[in-house]
Amino acid sequence: MDSFSKCLTKAMQKKQISQSTLCAMTGISRSTMSQYCSGAFRPKDERLRQIAKALNVSEAWLMGYEETKDETLSPNDFSNLRSILLKRFPFLGEIACSEPTFAQEENGQYLMADAEICADFCLIAHGNSMIGARIYDGDMVFIRRQSMVENGEIAAVVIEDEATLKRIYYDQVHARLQLVAEILTMRRLSTLVKN
Repeated sequence: MDSFSKCLTKAMQKKQISQSTLCAMTGISRSTMSQYCSGAFRPKDERLRQIAKALNVSEAWLMGYEETKDETLSPNDFSNLRSILLKRFPFLGEIACSEPTFAQEENGQYLMADAEICADFCLIAHGNSMIGARIYDGDMVFIRRQSMVENGEIAAVVIEDEATLKRIYYDQVHARLQLVAEILTMRRLSTLVKN
């Protein structure tokens, strides 16, 4: 078996493509494909291009002229991956996840992140009062400006010059706003571990 037939067989096995399927993909007859697979003949340029394209490998690799780490993998083989478009988000400094602190701004700094994130700016979380919501000390949080916060949402709240990250609840009975920490208690942690 020559190098072409070895590479052809290897690529077909890796892609889980049978000879008949490859024939259908390329328009090459079964008898001709059988001769290629057995090593009796090598394809001419046009058929080599058709086979390489169908198997998503390079013509040079298929002929045995080049080696790669994994010869038959290409970006198209990773169907669970998607390309990410990036966007610049203004980095405005820090926000407390404990006691409110003075809101510091870092002007002129940006963070590149996924363009699908719906936010106007980002801040670094400091403290551990929001770990129950999986926001840990040092995490980057993305904030969207909005005039009203829905009941139960997590929000960055600025009161005078102090800012904090908390879950917001409206107490309609007493007509007041409640800022609630998301601290993971030992009781809740043991419940999560059991499940």
